[in-house]
Amino acid sequence: MAVPKRRVSHARKKRRQSHQALAKPALSIDKATKSVHRPHHIDLRTGMYNGRQVLFKDDAAGEAPKPE
Repeated sequence: MAVPKRRVSHARKKRRQSHQALAKPALSIDKATKSVHRPHHIDLRTGMYNGRQVLFKDDAAGEAPKPE
């Protein structure tokens, strides 16, 4: 079994752990609807991306989806 020859100093341990910190996710606020979403992702609440309606197109046109 491997045994360390010397004790790891506090500074060396903290320098190694500095890359393990958790980062807060970046958030964007839509100017029109004021909803919060991740940048460069579809806003799941409104279905908009880059000023275009990407999701929920049937609801935006006023048409209900037809059952088959």
